[in-house]
Amino acid sequence: MQYIASISYGKDSLAMLEVIKRHCLPLDRIVHVEIMATKDIPADLPPMMEFKKKADKIILDKYGIPVEHLTASHTYEEYFYYVCNGKKSRNRGKIYGFPLQKGNWCNSRLKVGVLDKVQKGAICYIGIAADEPRRFHALSETKRSPLVEFGWTEEMCRAWCESNDLLSPIYTTAARGGCWFCHNQSVEQLRLLCKNYPEYWALLLKWDADSPVSFKGNGHTVRDFDKRFSMEEQGIISKDKKFHWKDINKTPL
Repeated sequence: MQYIASISYGKDSLAMLEVIKRHCLPLDRIVHVEIMATKDIPADLPPMMEFKKKADKIILDKYGIPVEHLTASHTYEEYFYYVCNGKKSRNRGKIYGFPLQKGNWCNSRLKVGVLDKVQKGAICYIGIAADEPRRFHALSETKRSPLVEFGWTEEMCRAWCESNDLLSPIYTTAARGGCWFCHNQSVEQLRLLCKNYPEYWALLLKWDADSPVSFKGNGHTVRDFDKRFSMEEQGIISKDKKFHWKDINKTPL
């Protein structure tokens, strides 16, 4: 029986490794699923990728186990352009395009499926904090949370990460954790992506033009956000006041 710690590089999963060590819990492997946007572009933004490299060195020094970076067999872009051939699907003959807001294909194909394969027949440690009861339903005989078992809260995890130089940049900047192309991002996160990573934004716009599914479940596209942000930059509309989508159609660019 193998014991595997699955980490996201967030405060809870990193502090979990310390709890495992302190309480002498068995641990054979540490794994992380590295999602790729394209074959050359990772799903995490550059600051997070740099943090992962630093964290890997600290983890190896502290616990003597290298972090295994696992990836799905295909990238997000490859699945995005995959043509649906299901006989009963109303989208037969169309590419997948952006995932739906609910029941999306990206999480299962790019992360969960990868973890399921490596964790089969093993005991998996996951970073659920003791003060996150809404997530306890994910725990079972084969999925354990050392943080819950030994009473570590989110605040305790953050404090430990801060004191050990392991606090992810997602907690110290306005940058979002997770995939930069995620359709569940907030407006502010999309605004930062547009401003700070124009090459990624250009790729997102390309996908937007090709997708048979709107970026947001409410029908708004990346092009809508692009126009909105451009109008903000020109002072035509303000991002500080209450926004209405009809405002972007008042004055043409």
